[in-house]
Amino acid sequence: MNQYISITGATGFVGKNLVSYLNSENILTHSVSRAELARIISFENSETIIHLAGKAHDLKKTSNADEYYQVNFELTKKLYDAFLRSDAKKFIFVSSVKAAADVVEDILDEHTKPNPQTHYGKSKLMAEEYIQNQPLPIGKSFYILRPCMIHGPGNKGNLNLLYQFVKKGIPYPLAAFQNKRSFLSVDNLCFLIKAIITDNNVPSGIYNVADDQPLSTTMVVNVLARSMGKKPSFWNISKSLINKVARIGNLLRLPINTERLNKLTENYVVSNFKIKQALGVTLPLSAEEGLVKTANSFAHSKKK
Repeated sequence: MNQYISITGATGFVGKNLVSYLNSENILTHSVSRAELARIISFENSETIIHLAGKAHDLKKTSNADEYYQVNFELTKKLYDAFLRSDAKKFIFVSSVKAAADVVEDILDEHTKPNPQTHYGKSKLMAEEYIQNQPLPIGKSFYILRPCMIHGPGNKGNLNLLYQFVKKGIPYPLAAFQNKRSFLSVDNLCFLIKAIITDNNVPSGIYNVADDQPLSTTMVVNVLARSMGKKPSFWNISKSLINKVARIGNLLRLPINTERLNKLTENYVVSNFKIKQALGVTLPLSAEEGLVKTANSFAHSKKK
């Protein structure tokens, strides 16, 4: 019987893109259902297990803290134990840069001592540490991937919010904030995961995943505007006023709050040097090319 790649969370944003990408590369995949996750899993005929399923960071802060630990830690623990018992050779856990740091002063690399501040980040770190602390049988390997903000077709996050601003001709009101942050095109993530699947010489460990070039949010607005053939418009509103509005947003549950403001304006630069060196690859898309592809997908989805 043919071996295949088992994927949890295959119906999510990253999962849908990854399954499509791997299938286009003639790699057989099996989507692990929620019913299968509820049972004891054998992973029979699985060559590689890719664990995408998880509880995402809730910006509205309505989630029960225990949910993060049940899904992001306990489920990962269960799956990794099943992997160790199985004949599968590789376990790829898609964690998050938030397992390492919520705030980045310089450049985040794999040597940064983890210090997550949220239940999301802490639960991801617990899963990472569990994987690293288990004896690894000969012939098996694990890869803990820490992606930064992922975007692409089907994504409904902050980039979509920015896209709607630009599309409606609303001036971007945060131009006073000059920041640099890393993004990750889902195409580049899929490319790197496929490279790990097919390369048997990559050492087990933690790998940050990001596009090559960090971008400021104003640069992102520029790219989105160009993709629509529009001229971007900016407001230089004072930072102090914007911060006051965000604090009011915390109380009134407005679209702009302190956490969303931080996501749009913070510095968060992630190094991808380790994973590119380990795989010996060049990413297929630049940061700008990935953003244009995402913007085009927003435009296409609105026409449907």
